[in-house]
Amino acid sequence: KLSRLRSSLVKGVTLAEIGRELQLGEVLILGPGELKSGGFRRESILADTVEAIFGAVLLDSDISDVKALILRLYKERLESIDVDEVIKDPKTRLQELLQSRQQALPIYSVKELKQALNKPPQFEASCQIALLDKVVIAQGASHRKAEQKSAERALILLAEQS
Repeated sequence: KLSRLRSSLVKGVTLAEIGRELQLGEVLILGPGELKSGGFRRESILADTVEAIFGAVLLDSDISDVKALILRLYKERLESIDVDEVIKDPKTRLQELLQSRQQALPIYSVKELKQALNKPPQFEASCQIALLDKVVIAQGASHRKAEQKSAERALILLAEQS
């Protein structure tokens, strides 16, 4: 449970939420391409910016100042989080379901799809599990997102079988 709790607090989505709360997108200096594509709203950029701020505070001062900053930014999240309700990502849920049924773990395969030069990368993940008679395929903007989507689809198919 503690590992999932830590994961939910440091994942990109949470860091991006903090970045939005601090309105970091409005003060970022980005290149023209990122500005055009709305990079100042992009989750990964906001999350990376928050991490960079933590690192900069550490370099400029010390660990106690970084700790104080992090605790201040996470205060409400830490007070309201229910350890039993920390949401598990689809890959974790699928793995736990298969383990509870004494089944082999899923096998993932990911490939990058060819895109036009000005398009962001797109990935395709396949998820293969013994309980399904077909390979589940999904696409996403990153390697991880594609795997998560394929795991989510596999969970849906397994639920339909039950």
